[in-house]
Amino acid sequence: MMLKFICYPKCTTCQRAKKWLDDNRIEYELRDIKLDNPTLEELTEWYNKSGLPIKKFFNTSGLLYKSLDLKNKLPEMSEDEMLKLLATDGMLVKRPMLIGDNFVLVGFKEVEWYEFAR
Repeated sequence: MMLKFICYPKCTTCQRAKKWLDDNRIEYELRDIKLDNPTLEELTEWYNKSGLPIKKFFNTSGLLYKSLDLKNKLPEMSEDEMLKLLATDGMLVKRPMLIGDNFVLVGFKEVEWYEFAR
């Protein structure tokens, strides 16, 4: 099974996660989230597979998140509206993401990644 590693190469957390994957000799397919934005179908599948609240998929420290005032807008939006919004721009999506056949990890937590990626 090939893991999908979704990242933004300029992000330092993504760089740390990539180094961790390489150091642990874990094979993956790299995808630049800015060049290849996740589709609504992908995001919906990942969200359903992750078991996480939809808000965990938002890059809350990103400039786009802040400029769109999403902190105040998200509570009034449906899950469907949030997924459609995430699909409009990869920079809204929290990264890195590691996606396998039966799991989706959002953000880089070494302990969590170690548990799933081995």
